[in-house]
Amino acid sequence: MTVDTPAAEAAAGTRRRATFNTLRVREVRRLTADSVEVSFEVPEHLQEDFDYAPGQYVALRAEIDGKEVRRSYSICTEPEPGEIRVAVKRDIGGIFSTWVNEQLTPGHTLEVMNPSGAFVSKTAITSMNHPEELAEDAVARRHDARLVAFAAGSGITPIMAIARAVLRASPSSTFELVYANRSASEVMFAEEIGDLKDRYPSRFAVHHVLSREQRLNPLLTGRIDHEKLGALLEHVLQTGTTDEWFLCGPFELVQLVRDELEAREVPADKVRFELFTTGRPDRPGGQQGRRVQADPGGKTVEIEFTLDGLTGQVETPASAQETVLNAALRSRSDVPFACAGGVCGTCRAKVVSGDFEMQENYALESDEVEAGYVLTCQTRPTSEKLVVNYDA
Repeated sequence: MTVDTPAAEAAAGTRRRATFNTLRVREVRRLTADSVEVSFEVPEHLQEDFDYAPGQYVALRAEIDGKEVRRSYSICTEPEPGEIRVAVKRDIGGIFSTWVNEQLTPGHTLEVMNPSGAFVSKTAITSMNHPEELAEDAVARRHDARLVAFAAGSGITPIMAIARAVLRASPSSTFELVYANRSASEVMFAEEIGDLKDRYPSRFAVHHVLSREQRLNPLLTGRIDHEKLGALLEHVLQTGTTDEWFLCGPFELVQLVRDELEAREVPADKVRFELFTTGRPDRPGGQQGRRVQADPGGKTVEIEFTLDGLTGQVETPASAQETVLNAALRSRSDVPFACAGGVCGTCRAKVVSGDFEMQENYALESDEVEAGYVLTCQTRPTSEKLVVNYDA
């Protein structure tokens, strides 16, 4: 997932400290056999903290079988005061997603982190506390924008929020969606997608691609591979006239579309993407919770970090190859993180001094990296001392 950029910050206020608050579950609505929509009540005194722009996400925290588990989920609805809705699809072997689908009921409470992320439209974005700005933004930015999205499975979640908001904001903007699933029964938000088609027949179009069901159009049958993608871009979608592209789904699909758009010379700043996981077993995620073995005779590295105005130091054996996040968590348990895999961006911090290497980055924009920001779950010091600032 991506992190806050100036566009997202303008929509949802300045960058906020990532903190958890206890929210009550208002409703758990079944979407498919393996997915649910969860609605949280946001009390009035927390509405500023849970202000958000369409396309942003929240991290959820729960204790399951005696262990703390965190997962990030995109908000699936237009901004609405007093409520946050996310969709959770059960993953094979997924502890959190299985628990939500099988055991979570209205009345439960969960720890929910305030919204963040920059997977938002530059065409028309707003926060839930300022809905009157939506139409004004659409006119000021571009009132006849054309947006195209590729989604697969639960990748539809943030796309729904963006599509609804943009189509409502502008009477002339258009939104075209390519949505991949294995079968029609696994299509999340099928009814809501149908409602958008009925409400905006000339401005919203959806192309369902089913990998395990035969469709009349062979282009919409089977997995989206290089050949099928090329045909979609050539004959169905208008690549040259699209103002923004949104890609959300598994690593392989997102990377395939990104590469093809780059080959067709689509400017990188027009392409927004979000991953829920990297989907790459050859590149493991972060080390949150990993124990570090002391190395009395070896070289020691010092990591200094500032959080909430307080500065702490922790030493780590160079041989341990410990991430900044893992080291910081050994000193303070409230260091912000969610996925610990380089995807969500919650653990972002700015390097003040020292040398480092960042293994993965599926969250930070290029301008953030150039400004010195890193994902601490993926960053390891390569100098004797590394200083980072979570407050920057």
